[in-house]
Amino acid sequence: MASDGLLSRLFGRTSTPKALVEGTRVPTTEDGYSVGQSSTFWDTPDDEKVPELQWPSNIEVYDQMRRTDAQVISVLRAVQLPIRRTTWRIDPASAAPEVVEFVAANLGLPVLGQDAVARPRTGDRFSWSEHLQLALTCLPFGHSVFEQQYRIERDENGIPRAYLRKLGWRPPKTISRIDVAPDGGLVAIEQGTVGTGKHRMEVNRLVVYVNEREGGNWLGQSLLRPAYKFWVLKDRMLRIQAQTIDRNGMGVPVVEAPEMPKDIYDPAEYTKRQDAEIKRGLKIAQMFRSGRQAGASIAHGASIKLLGVEGTLPDAEKPIRYYDEQMGRAVLANFLNLGGDNSKGSYALGETFADFFTLSLQTIALSIADTATKHIVEDLVDHNFGPGTPAPRIVFDEIGSQQRITAAALKDLVDSGVITADESLERFARQTYNLPERDPATARTNTRDRAAVNAPTQEAA
Repeated sequence: MASDGLLSRLFGRTSTPKALVEGTRVPTTEDGYSVGQSSTFWDTPDDEKVPELQWPSNIEVYDQMRRTDAQVISVLRAVQLPIRRTTWRIDPASAAPEVVEFVAANLGLPVLGQDAVARPRTGDRFSWSEHLQLALTCLPFGHSVFEQQYRIERDENGIPRAYLRKLGWRPPKTISRIDVAPDGGLVAIEQGTVGTGKHRMEVNRLVVYVNEREGGNWLGQSLLRPAYKFWVLKDRMLRIQAQTIDRNGMGVPVVEAPEMPKDIYDPAEYTKRQDAEIKRGLKIAQMFRSGRQAGASIAHGASIKLLGVEGTLPDAEKPIRYYDEQMGRAVLANFLNLGGDNSKGSYALGETFADFFTLSLQTIALSIADTATKHIVEDLVDHNFGPGTPAPRIVFDEIGSQQRITAAALKDLVDSGVITADESLERFARQTYNLPERDPATARTNTRDRAAVNAPTQEAA
């Protein structure tokens, strides 16, 4: 049978599997669904109960959180910067060398196990570092969308090629509609609202990074979602703390009106003049400010005092610190809270926290690499070498695996024969330790080399 050859190539079989021969029902379609079949657009992508955090209102909330709170931006940078700092590479896997070289040249990434190659200096080339920075915005917003754009040119052999020109970022606040298939697969994304013009982008030209996607929820979940209530409460505490210092640092002005003249016998006139003095004193109290030229003028018999709060003022610092700790804990960044005032914890505890945090960063980076491989690398290979052509993968060095190069470690590597001392290594060592450049005219023979030269002479003697 013609199909036997295909089965042999796919599964290593030379005949039809017994289960298929006997008519065993193998599911090839889906009876259930991930998204309601009544509409291709999921109006409520998740079960969010807080009105402020329902899409698309939550985009503005998360944007405000990451721009206005020091702890939030510290948490985000603690997550994003190590992922951006690690070295990203192209793993050839089983792809042909020309495919690997083409992908590496388009993305500007080194090939695993090979030295980095200088890229041609052209104006409109794709930048992986810039793309990675924007891709990681899927952490605060839950999703980050890019639209592919290529440049058609002929290579050195005259073959037309589609070179990756850019991946245009589509900010989350501009997305107005998401079309999702019943099985949960993405169909298209639209930008714009009524009156501004709509732009529909089909899935075949999109690269979409989603944080913790569940089923057909292509909006994902923000990394800041668990920290939202602590951010709100902390913001209130900060306002209360500022008001407490502002009102009680100087004291509250209190003006006592003067006594009314005793020769006023008309009750209405007495009340009128008394009210006028009270209003005049209230105006003085409300306009009272501290400063070198601050002062007040009051009538004879009146008085003005700056009264402080009797008793203990509420301490807002403890709840503020607690809310900061909870926001750090939301992303396993507990170590950010160590070392502050009145903090507790040992070096070993901080190291344990950092290990868990590093594992979480590895998971996030793996998700980024997987999406980039499927929707950047594989699309690039399909466009230029045809569907089904083996494609390389995007990988990264293990986060936190880089060790500081010390002179002792370098000596051990050379002595053990793992690396060989050469001109490049010497140049690197001199640059690393800020040593002067090598001068061949005054270079002295290495002590070890002199010992090796003199050894036969001593034995002969």
